[in-house]
Amino acid sequence: MSTTTTELTAPKDTSLKGLLSQENIKEQISRALPTHLSADRFLRIAMTALLKTPKLAQCSQASFMKCLLDLSSLGLEPDGRRAHLIPYGTEATLIIDYKGLSELAMRSGIVANIHADVICENDKFSYNKGQVMEHTIDFKQPRGAVYAAYATCRFKDGTEKSEVMDKGDIEGIRKRSKSGSNGPWVTDWNEMAKKTVFRRLSKWLPISAEFRDAVEKDDDLIPERDVTPTIPTIKPKALAIEDDLGWGDTDTAVEEKEGA
Repeated sequence: MSTTTTELTAPKDTSLKGLLSQENIKEQISRALPTHLSADRFLRIAMTALLKTPKLAQCSQASFMKCLLDLSSLGLEPDGRRAHLIPYGTEATLIIDYKGLSELAMRSGIVANIHADVICENDKFSYNKGQVMEHTIDFKQPRGAVYAAYATCRFKDGTEKSEVMDKGDIEGIRKRSKSGSNGPWVTDWNEMAKKTVFRRLSKWLPISAEFRDAVEKDDDLIPERDVTPTIPTIKPKALAIEDDLGWGDTDTAVEEKEGA
């Protein structure tokens, strides 16, 4: 009489945490990352983001991995300082912070300095003919309520360009934002205000395709176009990798969105 032995195997962990531990995911992330970032570090930071924001675990794998691949192609980490991963229902959304956009702009090699700040009631601020003439803060006293924000970019040839937005304009954009009622708009309003005015400034700047890609990947989804493309689109590396993983024809989706 023969005996049949059935081998039992542990069920595959299909959670996002389990996904991040898979070797093939590490390989795909590694292929997208620039050489100065390691896949191990990137995935550890992504795991930390999951722990800090438990609702991310309820998001679809496709949306979560798209955020990670978009970030890896830009060479940014989901560390909550340069970029944020925010759950929006069952979709993970990517919000690139002011510091992340500034880092990408500095990589262009033509920018010498970028500065952005909020303007408060007790600050001394002067703006004339597109130039910030003065912004002085007396830290010995309360600055008062924020009423505006500005961003200034100085190029290596010495020229400068500035943009100022009042709080009403910034709040109007926040209200139209996909994540205007949660995430960094709630926890870091000042940083999001800086990002908003810097995005508006950037439409006047000869910024690289990498920077424009970052703006397009930002899921904050402000309906008005803050950045005017001036450089031909180059297909990001992450899009090809996303197709390899079987998460849909991203190029077709982009074309449909642009044609809408």
